Amino acid sequence: MEDEVKKVIEKIRPMLQMDGGDVEYVGLEEGVVKVRLQGACHGCPMSQMTLQHGIEKAIKKEVPEVKKVVAVE
Repeated sequence: MEDEVKKVIEKIRPMLQMDGGDVEYVGLEEGVVKVRLQGACHGCPMSQMTLQHGIEKAIKKEVPEVKKVVAVE
Protein backbone atom coordinates (compact mmCIF):
# COMPACT_ATOMS: atom_id res chain seq x y z
CA MET A 1 0.00 0.00 0.00
CA GLU A 2 2.88 2.37 0.76
CA ASP A 3 4.26 2.10 -2.79
CA GLU A 4 0.82 2.85 -4.23
CA VAL A 5 0.49 5.96 -2.06
CA LYS A 6 3.96 7.16 -3.12
CA LYS A 7 3.02 6.73 -6.80
CA VAL A 8 -0.10 8.88 -6.36
CA ILE A 9 1.90 11.57 -4.57
CA GLU A 10 4.41 11.61 -7.43
CA LYS A 11 1.50 12.09 -9.86
CA ILE A 12 0.10 15.13 -8.02
CA ARG A 13 3.41 16.82 -7.11
CA PRO A 14 3.77 18.60 -10.50
CA MET A 15 0.41 20.34 -9.98
CA LEU A 16 1.52 21.65 -6.58
CA GLN A 17 4.94 22.62 -7.92
CA MET A 18 3.33 24.74 -10.65
CA ASP A 19 1.97 26.97 -7.85
CA GLY A 20 5.27 27.04 -5.94
CA GLY A 21 4.37 24.32 -3.45
CA ASP A 22 5.23 20.69 -2.93
CA VAL A 23 4.34 17.67 -0.86
CA GLU A 24 6.63 15.08 0.68
CA TYR A 25 5.60 11.59 1.79
CA VAL A 26 6.49 11.06 5.46
CA GLY A 27 4.86 7.77 6.42
CA LEU A 28 1.85 5.48 6.65
CA GLU A 29 0.36 4.22 9.89
CA GLU A 30 -2.87 2.24 10.24
CA GLY A 31 -4.36 3.67 7.05
CA VAL A 32 -3.32 7.26 7.83
CA VAL A 33 -0.92 8.83 5.35
CA LYS A 34 1.43 11.48 6.74
CA VAL A 35 2.74 14.15 4.40
CA ARG A 36 4.74 17.35 4.76
CA LEU A 37 3.58 20.39 2.81
CA GLN A 38 6.45 22.48 1.47
CA GLY A 39 7.14 25.68 -0.39
CA ALA A 40 4.11 27.87 -0.99
CA CYS A 41 1.86 25.15 0.49
CA HIS A 42 3.55 25.37 3.89
CA GLY A 43 1.62 27.89 5.95
CA CYS A 44 -0.76 28.80 3.15
CA PRO A 45 -4.31 29.58 4.36
CA MET A 46 -5.64 27.25 1.65
CA SER A 47 -3.31 24.37 2.58
CA GLN A 48 -6.00 22.50 4.53
CA MET A 49 -8.30 22.61 1.49
CA THR A 50 -5.43 21.48 -0.77
CA LEU A 51 -4.72 18.63 1.63
CA GLN A 52 -8.32 17.40 1.98
CA HIS A 53 -9.83 18.14 -1.42
CA GLY A 54 -6.75 17.59 -3.54
CA ILE A 55 -4.15 15.31 -2.02
CA GLU A 56 -6.43 13.16 0.16
CA LYS A 57 -9.06 12.79 -2.55
CA ALA A 58 -6.48 11.69 -5.13
CA ILE A 59 -4.88 9.17 -2.78
CA LYS A 60 -8.19 7.68 -1.59
CA LYS A 61 -9.39 7.35 -5.19
CA GLU A 62 -6.43 5.14 -6.13
CA VAL A 63 -5.78 3.54 -2.71
CA PRO A 64 -9.20 3.03 -1.06
CA GLU A 65 -7.63 1.45 2.03
CA VAL A 66 -6.36 4.89 3.08
CA LYS A 67 -8.57 6.36 5.79
CA LYS A 68 -7.11 9.84 6.06
CA VAL A 69 -4.23 12.08 4.99
CA VAL A 70 -2.67 14.42 7.56
CA ALA A 71 0.01 17.09 7.35
CA VAL A 72 2.92 16.92 9.79
CA GLU A 73 5.69 19.41 10.52
